[in-house]
Amino acid sequence: MWAEFRYTLGRLRGQIIGWSIGLAAYGLLMVSFFDSIVNIEGFEDILASYPQEMMAFFGDFMAIMTPVGYLDIYYFSYMTVIVGIFAVGVCATLLVGDEEKGILDLVMAHPISRSAIFFGRWSGFVVATMIILGAGWLSWAIPVGGTGLDLSWIELLRPFIPLLVMLVLFGGLALLLSMLLPSARMASMLAGGLMVGNYLLTGLANMNEDLKAVVEYTPLHYFQGGKAVEGINGQWLSGLLLAAVVLLVLAWWRFERRDIRVGGEGGWRLSWQRKLKVNAG
Repeated sequence: MWAEFRYTLGRLRGQIIGWSIGLAAYGLLMVSFFDSIVNIEGFEDILASYPQEMMAFFGDFMAIMTPVGYLDIYYFSYMTVIVGIFAVGVCATLLVGDEEKGILDLVMAHPISRSAIFFGRWSGFVVATMIILGAGWLSWAIPVGGTGLDLSWIELLRPFIPLLVMLVLFGGLALLLSMLLPSARMASMLAGGLMVGNYLLTGLANMNEDLKAVVEYTPLHYFQGGKAVEGINGQWLSGLLLAAVVLLVLAWWRFERRDIRVGGEGGWRLSWQRKLKVNAG
């Protein structure tokens, strides 16, 4: 398991470095903009001139003048989708990627259990995600003392915890789909589509009351974003974590019982198709 963990981190080192630099650079940019934005004369009037539909999409857009609102709207409101691209892409190929290359069957020829491979690689993904989010957190925490944000390092850390859980949840979804669908590409596309669709649906629900009943059954409805600065909702976080664990267990269960391909993408081979092939032979 330890070998698989190190292998996964080594394989992801390029993405870890790239995403960490990008997230840190964006965080530093947003921190430096805060004082300039809130001190613009007549800025509230400028916001009031924006289309009401656009402002409603992000919730209480006028809260952007406060540290918590600024952090929520300018950063965490869409960070699940941005970093979610990394999570979904990595998890969709975490195991199936090597299977399609014809490598996974060679790895499993060694005296190592499937569970050790599965959880070793999953642990590597989680740690890689934590490193990337850690870089994002430091990009806010280090320069915050020289701004008017007036938030402590601990307060800035709180929103990153629900964000990590949300990324683990969508990553688990992509991993499960990669065990069920014929290819990693299809799993990545479907998981990414569901993630983006959930984001858009959440924003549209702020504009249409009829959609709120539907959004309540989606993960992003329970994502606090920057509002977690004021305190993490333990009930919401526990529910999201439980959903992530369920997806992970289902993916592990499926991996333990599926046939490993020698290489290439799979197909929609259903049980009745296999029986026909056996009878024909």
